[in-house]
Amino acid sequence: MIVLSSLSYYNNATMNKVKNTLFGNKPVTIDNNSLIMAIESSCDETACAIVKGGRTVLANVVASQIKIHEEFGGVIPEIAAREHLEAVNVIIEETFKQANISGNDITAFAGTVGPGLVGCLLVGLNAAKSLALAYDKPFIGINHLNAHLAANFIDTDLEPPFIALLVSGGHTQIIKVKSYSEMEIIGETIDDAVGEAYDKVARLIGLPYPGGPKLDKMAHDGNSFAFKLPEARVDGYNFSFSGLKTAVLRLVKSFDGKELPVQDICASFQECVSSTLYKKVKKAAEEFGYKQVVLAGGVAANSEIRRKIFSLQDEGYKVYAPQMKYCTDNASMVASAAFYFENTYDDIDIEVFSRI
Repeated sequence: MIVLSSLSYYNNATMNKVKNTLFGNKPVTIDNNSLIMAIESSCDETACAIVKGGRTVLANVVASQIKIHEEFGGVIPEIAAREHLEAVNVIIEETFKQANISGNDITAFAGTVGPGLVGCLLVGLNAAKSLALAYDKPFIGINHLNAHLAANFIDTDLEPPFIALLVSGGHTQIIKVKSYSEMEIIGETIDDAVGEAYDKVARLIGLPYPGGPKLDKMAHDGNSFAFKLPEARVDGYNFSFSGLKTAVLRLVKSFDGKELPVQDICASFQECVSSTLYKKVKKAAEEFGYKQVVLAGGVAANSEIRRKIFSLQDEGYKVYAPQMKYCTDNASMVASAAFYFENTYDDIDIEVFSRI
């Protein structure tokens, strides 16, 4: 088990806390009227947002690079970093414009510290630090994974405790969220993440980048039980998807030049993945007695994973998942994390990190 970095706890009933600014230890109160501006640039989206009170989005601007990276079949870090440099000032100006406020109105600035692509992270983080310095306001560095969890606070009444399933291109984790200040990873993938497995299988069957969403769409017209694919037997709440990927490779090769039943392969693969996730999450919720289940991360937009996790509502659980626009990388979730979790990265000298 891994315990995430400790977070400063504050009374959620009053929603008030006091932080020190970077200059002169001047007290700043963070409450439901606080405005946090955040910048996210960990991969291939340049994003900026302003969120009031951790839940109300005043502006949410995202510049996507998907079209640029399509021809390469994946994200090229150097190209992505250059695109962030081109876009960051534009999206900051657009965010201020949409919210109809100025930098002087902002309570604190936040930026993603990691994990992510180092060159990409540096662009957004340094922009957020520069804004904090320019307007003499606090700076808060955010863990990207915590931000995905916080996307569930936007426009909802969610409060801990809850069991969270975080599924993304690089991570698959079950997290026990005891409070705003205490979280514990109780299970994670020992090899491929869910999003990674989706993209690799998509390439095996000839789907273009980004493969995950396209595989999900094709699965709708396939038979989920056309092929029996193996579900890895991993102890506890951990996951393994590399063997499933290999099984799909063998299945594809077995057709030896014959026409592939692509839709059935997609549906069978998706059924195996979503069932595995569902069983582990349900088991965790039962064991720890939590009645709230949260879905988070980019793969939270997957239709079948979403459907299965929400089916827990039929068994008495309250289930949350972000709106589709807040599933993939965005800055609103970063601002919400800065408000609720107050991660430990308040030092403006904090550096980016690529992996946990």
